[in-house]
Amino acid sequence: MSRPEMPSPETLRVVVDISDQRMVVLWDHHPIHDWPVSTARAGKWTPRGTFTPQVLVRMHYSTIYDNAPMPWSIFFRGNYAIHGTEQVSRLGTPASAGCIRLAPENARVLFRAVQAVGKGNVTIVVKD
Repeated sequence: MSRPEMPSPETLRVVVDISDQRMVVLWDHHPIHDWPVSTARAGKWTPRGTFTPQVLVRMHYSTIYDNAPMPWSIFFRGNYAIHGTEQVSRLGTPASAGCIRLAPENARVLFRAVQAVGKGNVTIVVKD
């Protein structure tokens, strides 16, 4: 895979703000992306805290939610992942079953950035 068009990083920090339904990506402490996301809808839950990516899956199909496609999945806590969604019109609002959804092109950019720096150099922060 080709390396993202960015300077060679030391760290990648992904900050998800549940209240704002936004994700900011910092490359060596410099913001490089600010994207809308969808997190858990009413009655569901998105984990809060600080995480390291566990597994990267180019195309995952949910075994829990009717084989829903989850492109560019970055699993960070059990079945919870950051991934692309077909429901881009819902980004910016709580709409998921708990995962953090992104536009597919943004999920691809993030996935490749995580690959480039290595999972151990990535911190995912999910906050209220």
